Amino acid sequence: MPVLALKIDVDTYRGTREGALNLVRLLQKHQANATFLYSLGPDHTGWALRRAFRPGFFQKVSRTSVVEHYGIKTLMYGVLLPAPDIGKTCAQQMRVAQAAGFECGIHTWDHVVWQDNVRQRDAAWTKKQLQQSFDRFRGIFGQPPQTHGAAGWQMNEHAFAQLDAFGFAYASDGRCQLTESGELADSNAGPHRLQAFGKTLSCIQLPTTLPTLDELLGRTVNGVVIDESNIARTILKLTASPRDHVFTLHAELEGQKLAPIFEQLLEGWKAQGYDLASMADYYQKVKNEPLPTYPVSWGELPGRSGELIVQPSSSQ
Repeated sequence: MPVLALKIDVDTYRGTREGALNLVRLLQKHQANATFLYSLGPDHTGWALRRAFRPGFFQKVSRTSVVEHYGIKTLMYGVLLPAPDIGKTCAQQMRVAQAAGFECGIHTWDHVVWQDNVRQRDAAWTKKQLQQSFDRFRGIFGQPPQTHGAAGWQMNEHAFAQLDAFGFAYASDGRCQLTESGELADSNAGPHRLQAFGKTLSCIQLPTTLPTLDELLGRTVNGVVIDESNIARTILKLTASPRDHVFTLHAELEGQKLAPIFEQLLEGWKAQGYDLASMADYYQKVKNEPLPTYPVSWGELPGRSGELIVQPSSSQ
């Protein structure tokens, strides 16, 4: 039975208080498992407006209706409104997912700060960010975290090494390379290990293998404009041939306005015979398999601006 691991990034204060709780209910309704990855420090979403100078940023914003999905208030945090501390104010909401039996892990301390800075930062800065997240998580959930999924799929070698230092057996910090239509560019892509500073790390990476909704919406794929009426069907075509997958969704999107699309996906994946699983479930399936090792690599993906951690092709 192929595994489709559901990895939920919870980026914002609003996503934690509203979207993640909606997803708990929706997953329970469909008897699906998943992993919730939380932002644990301040919500500085408004600072992301600095990305306006990056190539492709405005194109993505116009396609995905950022204001509509995130709300004008969220986009003002850290700019015209104080940044709420998510971990301090939303601990009760986070524990709802834990109490419902879902795996919970670290997404980041400060989503925007991490995403915009980590690639260029040194070991001390990186360790401080991760340690803050680790300590806050333990304070909220009463136990240490077991996994991590990087904000914006942004990391550095110090960060990967720190995951090993924490003793994490698995994480999902990167992506697989995709074609313009969203298909895997390398059919062998999937779980692997990484090298950092010349050392092979023990933490297994479970990369995201499918495009996200915001990467597809508004784009033209195979001559068809992808919108809310056909995006679920488009993704289900990508999973029609059974193989293990990781799908990243967002509490701010699939947990709110795009929830009906996610429900279509849940129903479709179950009909296709997938085991809708957490990252922990997927790790249990692959932990004893011989896995390839790759250097830390960067690349671009269709529908997303800027570079992110990408698994190299097995032929490289």
